[in-house]
Amino acid sequence: MTFLSLEPFIPSGSDFHKSKQLFQELGFEIEWEEGELIGFRNGSCKFILQKYDNKEFAQNLMLVIKLKDIDGFWKDITKRNLPEKFGIPLIGQPTDQPYGREVNIIDAAGVCWHFLEEKV
Repeated sequence: MTFLSLEPFIPSGSDFHKSKQLFQELGFEIEWEEGELIGFRNGSCKFILQKYDNKEFAQNLMLVIKLKDIDGFWKDITKRNLPEKFGIPLIGQPTDQPYGREVNIIDAAGVCWHFLEEKV
């Protein structure tokens, strides 16, 4: 059996609307919206934002999103002042790791997102 995709449920934290706006600013498009759930997509990356506030859970969740131009991504998010606009911490500038170059962002709920440009 071959699995087709992985689409995790991501907690919104206390402000569902603010989380929705943040993910749109990060480049995700809304595929569907129903009550306390929103399906987001960018390319082949998909997830479901759920109105759910559990800080301990969120702070123990990490995701990796692979992209092609981490430096361009970094410039875009810093130019638009996303950390200040959404009150989120930004963890450092693009950093070289053994597996690639990455930027880490903690979202409004506390989830750590690793945006990664893999080594070629």
